[in-house]
Amino acid sequence: MSTTLVADALAGLGRLYPWPVEPSDDLDRALDAVAADVAPAAVVRGGWGVAVVVSLIGLPALAFAVGPVVAVPLAAALGLAAAHAVHAAPLALAALSRTRALGDAPALVGRAVLRMRVEPTAERAAAFAARTGRGPLAERLAEHVRRARGTSRTGLDSFATEWAGEFPALERAAGLVEAAAAAPPDERERTLDRALAAVLDGTRERVASFSAAVRGPATAVYAFGVLLPVALVGLLPAARVSGIRVGVGAFVAVYDVLLPLALLGACAWLLVRRPVAFPPPSVDRSHPDVPDRRLVAVAGGTLAALLASLLAGRAVAPWAGAVAAAGVGPGVALLVRHRPVETVRSRVEAVEADLDDALYLVGRRVAEGRAVEAALAAAAAEVSGETGDLLADAVEGTRRTRAGLDEAFLGEHGALADLPSPRARGAAALLALAAREGWPAGDALVALADHLGELRELEREARRELAALTGTLRNTGTVFAPVVAGATVALADGIRETGASGLEAAPPLPTAALGPAVGAYVLLLSVALTALATGLERGLDRSLLAYRVGVVLPTAALSYLAAFVASGLLL
Repeated sequence: MSTTLVADALAGLGRLYPWPVEPSDDLDRALDAVAADVAPAAVVRGGWGVAVVVSLIGLPALAFAVGPVVAVPLAAALGLAAAHAVHAAPLALAALSRTRALGDAPALVGRAVLRMRVEPTAERAAAFAARTGRGPLAERLAEHVRRARGTSRTGLDSFATEWAGEFPALERAAGLVEAAAAAPPDERERTLDRALAAVLDGTRERVASFSAAVRGPATAVYAFGVLLPVALVGLLPAARVSGIRVGVGAFVAVYDVLLPLALLGACAWLLVRRPVAFPPPSVDRSHPDVPDRRLVAVAGGTLAALLASLLAGRAVAPWAGAVAAAGVGPGVALLVRHRPVETVRSRVEAVEADLDDALYLVGRRVAEGRAVEAALAAAAAEVSGETGDLLADAVEGTRRTRAGLDEAFLGEHGALADLPSPRARGAAALLALAAREGWPAGDALVALADHLGELRELEREARRELAALTGTLRNTGTVFAPVVAGATVALADGIRETGASGLEAAPPLPTAALGPAVGAYVLLLSVALTALATGLERGLDRSLLAYRVGVVLPTAALSYLAAFVASGLLL
């Protein structure tokens, strides 16, 4: 949804709240950070308008589900929660944007350091780091470089000041890069090494501290958002015997509305506190290998939903068809729609896997006096896989068109034209620079190879720090929670069918209502936990999240129904 539509919607909703408002400075800064063309006052007023709408819509539904006495405060609470969500959304989006941006900090500092090794000029190093990068951090550095043109400043100092509050290690690293330009040659290399170490160590410390701090809240989400609600389903028959009446409306309101909203809020709270994320390469829909599959995805999802509903309705129970359709249909549609993007990303990862080895081989030969083009041709023959093919394509491009390495790699028909890899593009830019500088750039290429290896190891460390947590979240949403929920519903169904003592006066909820309600909760739970695990691990990339949800939804639905059938056979 564009910011224009959001602004129009907020303006319309804001008319329901005509009283004056006072936006906070934090909200103003957050809207600037996400480049939203929305006035802060419109966000505040629109949030209160949303509260009015949610309360008015929720009141009759809650009155039907839980009674008018309880419905009034619940409707008011829902309205306030909706207003808070609108008011906090820009702050959360700005925090997520900063998280994604800071994941690029080690690579950006590394590019500046490598350019300094070739030519110790801070201005050109800053411009090179900005030009060869993508994302918010590179864009902000490019803006500071433009502002510094014609002055005695480099742009690095103002850039470092901007991010000092968010990431002090980035400020220190940028300051060391600037200091290296004025340092004696024998001190310059050590200063540049300290700049790289500062940003790498700072990133490691932030990830490690977050990993330790997040375990408690994540465990609470797991316990109160997954284990307890699923276990309570099995207690429904006992609750009815004890005189606690739980109607279908109240059960659906709690399990399919209140619990998912609470779980979503908890997940958002955890994600906005993620200090650094290493997002996957950005692949947009204009990429030639990403066709527009919207119609195919809708058709495939619809057909899969119909088949799943028919089979589950006959093999499991009539109510199971709706659960199967709700899980399999959207899941198949998301997989069809986003699979091409993941294919492109797989190629990027394959190219980057051996990029450091290739650069090391090229750098050693260049340092020995060989031409960069000849070193590239030799490395292309020695490095296997996608990386070797990429180098071979670039070498063939220089021979066929007589173009330089810039054009061979980064031109309209270059080897990297359709490969959205910031690391490969940065390496190509340095290779082109090395072709102009000659053998002195060989050591810089070797240093780049070492730096790429350090970056890959840093990402591995970050994932290892959170692997146990994210793995548990994914497995719970995909299999464990659906299986336990399916077995619990089967247990409640078995108790109802056996006619246990006391159930005649207080019959339990019919399985035809309980099954779909718990199934909906399981599907919503799987989406929320997958989003949390993906956001903690890679940041909230829309395409990656949609693809993983597409995998999880059918698996969760089928696991839930299979557990219901298997448990029913054992009871």
